[in-house]
Amino acid sequence: PPSSIRWPNGEARRHHLGNPVATTTVFFPWTNPKSRPQQRTFTPSLTIFPHPGTPHRSFHPSMAAAPPFLPLLLLLLGSAAAPATVNAQSQLGSIALGSSLDPGTTNGAGASWLSPSGRFAFGFYPVDGGFAIGVWLTTAPQKTVVWTANRDDPPVADGTLRLTFDGRLLWSAPGGREKPISKAGEPGASAAMLDSGNFVLYSSGNRVVWSTFDSPTDTILPGQSLLPGGELRSRASKLDRSTGKFRLKMQNDGNLVLYPADTTDTVNDAYWDMGTFLVGFPLTLNLSRGGSLFLSGDGNKYLKNVTQTTPRASSGDRTEFYYRATLDADGIFRLYSYRFDGGTASSRTTVEWEVLKDRCLVKGTCSHNSYCEPAADGEPSCLCPPSFEFIDPEQKFAGCRRNSTGGRCGGGGGRVRTASFSMATMENTFWVDQPYAVLSSTSEEECKAACLDDCFCEAALFQDGRCTKQLLPLRYGRKSQNNTAFIKVPTTAATPDDNPPQGTGFRLERKKTVRVDVLVICVVLTISSVVTFAISAALLCRHRRTELYTRASGIEASGLDEENPMRPFSYQELESATQSFSEELGKGAFGTVFKGSLAVGGKVVAVKRLDKMVEEGEREFQREVRAIGRTHHKNLVRLLGFCNEGSNRLLVYEYMSNGSLADLLFKGKTNPSWEDRMRIAIDVARGLQYLHEELETHIIHCDIKPQNILMDTSRTAKISDFGLAKLLMPDQTRTFTGIRGTRGYLAPEWHRNSPITVKTDVYSFGVVLLEIVCCRRNMELEEAGLDVTLAEYVYERLRAGELGKLLSVGEVVDEVELERVVSAAIWCVQNDPASRPSMRSVISMLEGNMEIPVPPPPTALP
Repeated sequence: PPSSIRWPNGEARRHHLGNPVATTTVFFPWTNPKSRPQQRTFTPSLTIFPHPGTPHRSFHPSMAAAPPFLPLLLLLLGSAAAPATVNAQSQLGSIALGSSLDPGTTNGAGASWLSPSGRFAFGFYPVDGGFAIGVWLTTAPQKTVVWTANRDDPPVADGTLRLTFDGRLLWSAPGGREKPISKAGEPGASAAMLDSGNFVLYSSGNRVVWSTFDSPTDTILPGQSLLPGGELRSRASKLDRSTGKFRLKMQNDGNLVLYPADTTDTVNDAYWDMGTFLVGFPLTLNLSRGGSLFLSGDGNKYLKNVTQTTPRASSGDRTEFYYRATLDADGIFRLYSYRFDGGTASSRTTVEWEVLKDRCLVKGTCSHNSYCEPAADGEPSCLCPPSFEFIDPEQKFAGCRRNSTGGRCGGGGGRVRTASFSMATMENTFWVDQPYAVLSSTSEEECKAACLDDCFCEAALFQDGRCTKQLLPLRYGRKSQNNTAFIKVPTTAATPDDNPPQGTGFRLERKKTVRVDVLVICVVLTISSVVTFAISAALLCRHRRTELYTRASGIEASGLDEENPMRPFSYQELESATQSFSEELGKGAFGTVFKGSLAVGGKVVAVKRLDKMVEEGEREFQREVRAIGRTHHKNLVRLLGFCNEGSNRLLVYEYMSNGSLADLLFKGKTNPSWEDRMRIAIDVARGLQYLHEELETHIIHCDIKPQNILMDTSRTAKISDFGLAKLLMPDQTRTFTGIRGTRGYLAPEWHRNSPITVKTDVYSFGVVLLEIVCCRRNMELEEAGLDVTLAEYVYERLRAGELGKLLSVGEVVDEVELERVVSAAIWCVQNDPASRPSMRSVISMLEGNMEIPVPPPPTALP
C-alpha cells in the first residue's frame, strides 16, 4: 500500500514504497534557516510514525524483533537522502582548480576549506611533529577528525595542499616533493567540502570522481557506507591517527566482524560479530542521518539493525545533532552523537552505543603470552603468567616472554627431565584454544602430568574434563570463569620461600625442593663475583680512558664507526666504490648486488641496488633501514650503510667471500661433511630465532632459501636480505595478496590469502633443512618429471625406515641423529602454521635437547 507523506505546507502526497508495509505518515520538520546563515539549502530531518491499528510487519524474517517502521526510516534516510544532499551542494562552496592551502600559523588556523554550514572542514590540522591532512567536525575545543589522508606517513612540517590545474589533489613541498591525496580515475574539474562530511572531486560533468567517503579510515558518517569486503582500521592511540591494532570488516559472506589487525578472518581471531553469515548475499553497513547503524542487502529488501538506540534528529531553532561511528584505538566500535546548541562550535558528546563494554573481551588488547584482567577503574591490565616477564616493562600491552628456559626439555640425549619442571595452576584464566593434542575425559592431575611429560607442551588448558596441550605463543588471554590453565615452569631456579605474588591467580606446585647448603654456596659465590666484577670494571674504565682518542682515530681511518656502523653514502661514493657497478655478484628478488671497495680504508663491501622500491618518504626509508642496521647477530649479514638520494636506494653490506649455501650444496664437486651441514643448519636457525623473537619489532624474512644464506671466511652461515620484505612492502604482515618469495620455498599461506607470520619463515627453513640433509634442490624431483616434492619423498623414506637413501653413497651418519633432523624438518613444513614449531624449538630439536614426536605427513599423504 502507498504511504502518506506530509510536506511542510501541510499537503499530503501519496508515495508507493514498493514493499508490503503499513500505511505510514512522514513529517519533514525543516531546520530554521536563521540558525545556519552560511547554508543556502536545508536538509530536512525525517520522522515516521506507524498508522494506529495497523499490524506490524517487517521486511525480512530476520527483522522480526525490530520495530516495523524503523527499517523504512533507515532506508529512506540512508539511501534516498544521501544523493540528494550531494547534488544540492555540488554548486555550493565550490573549490576551483588552482586553489591551495598551507598550514599557516602554528595552530593551523585558516588552513582549511569549510562546508557550507561550517560544521565540517578539510585541510591541515596540527599533530605532534607537524601537520596532517584530513576532514574534521568543527567541535570545540578539540577538532573531531573523521578522515586522514596517508595516515601512516610522518607529519608534514611545510608544503602546500593544492587542487592542481590538471585536476589532481596533492601535497607538494620545495625540492620537488609531492604526495597524492586523491586517487581519482580521471581529472577533477572542481572540489567541495559537503555538509555530510564528504570531501569530493567533481568531473567537468558534475559527476563525483573521488571522495573521502570511498576510502574510510576508522570512521563512517551518516550517508556513508562500508561496502562488502571493506574495512575500518582503528587508530594507534587517542592522539596517534596512524593505523592501529584492530579492524572492523564487512565480510563478503554478509557478516560484520571485529578482529585484531594482523590476523586471519577466522573464528579464533574474531571477538564480535553480527552473526549474519548465513543470509546468502553480501551486505553493506550504513549509518543513517538519524544516527542508526544498519545492514542492507539484496537491493534493500533485507535490512537489519546493528544499533538498538532511538535516533534523535535536529529539532528546534537552535539545536543540531551530528553522528559518527568509529572503531576506536581500544578495538571497540562506538556510535557517537554531538549536540550543538545555539549554532556554536561547542557541543555535548555522547556515546550512544558500543559493541562491548569489557575491554578484556577485545582480542589483542594484551599481546602474546599475557592475559587481561579488568582493573578497579574498568581499564584493562595486562599480566604475565608465571615464569614469564614483560617484553618491555614500559609497554605492558606488548606481551610477555619466558624469563628462563622453563617449559622446554633439556639434555640427556632427548630424555625428559621431568624433575626440573613443574606446573603452575592459574584458576579462571583462559587463552584461545589452539591445541596440537587433546585429551578427553581426564582429571586436572592427569592433564598436568601429560603436559609435564611432553617436551612440546608449554601449557595446557582444562575445562570440564577436556585437556588441550598448547604451544607458544599463547594468544588472547583473559580472566574467565570455569577455565583453568597450567603453565610449565622450571623448578631449578625456585627457592623455598618464593611464593607467587598475591592476586595473580596461580599457584606453583613443585616437583623438586632446593637444598639449603647449595643455596648458601650459591649466595657466597654470587657475592664474591659481584666484588670481583666491581674491581675489574674500575680498572677497565681507567684503561679505556687512555685508549679513547687512539681508538677514535682508528675508526675514522677505516671509514666506519664500529660502535654505530650505519652511515649514509652518496650515490657518487657508491658508484665510485663499485667502479660504476661493474662487478655483479648476484641478482635476487630485491635487487642486484655488486662488489665494491670503499675509498676510505679500502674495505671490501657488497652493494645492493634495490630495483622495486615502493613509494615512501625519505624519513620512512631511513627509519626502516636503521632498524635493520640495529640488528647485531653473528648469523646475520651486517648492514653497514645506505644511500637514499633522489630515486636511488642502495644498501651497503659486509662482503661475504665464500659464496652462498646454494654454491656449497649444489655446485661443489663434493658434498660438505654432515658435521659442517648441521653446523650451518643451526647457524641459520639461530639467525632466524633472533629475527623472530629477540628484536623489539619482529622481522619476517619472507624469502629464506640457500641463495640468501651466505658463508664468511670461517664458513659461518649468515642470513642476508632480512628486513627487505617490509622495506619493499611495508604492510607485508597484513597483505593477503601479492606473493613474495621463491617458488619451492613458499609456505601454503601465500597461496590461500592468509596473513604472513614468522611461521612462514619456519616453513621455508624446513625446506632448506631438507636440502641440507639431502644435498639436492627442492625442485629437483619435480623438474625430473616426478609428481612428488622433496618433503613428501623424505617423509616416505622416514615412514619406510629408509633414511639412509637420502645420503650420498658412502656417507655414514648416526641413525638417531638423522631421524631427529629429518623429523624436525617435517614438522617445519606442516601445512597448518600452528603446527609448525618456533625457531627456538627447532634449535632444541637439532641439538638433541627435545624429544620429537613422530610428525604427521607434510601434505595430504595417506
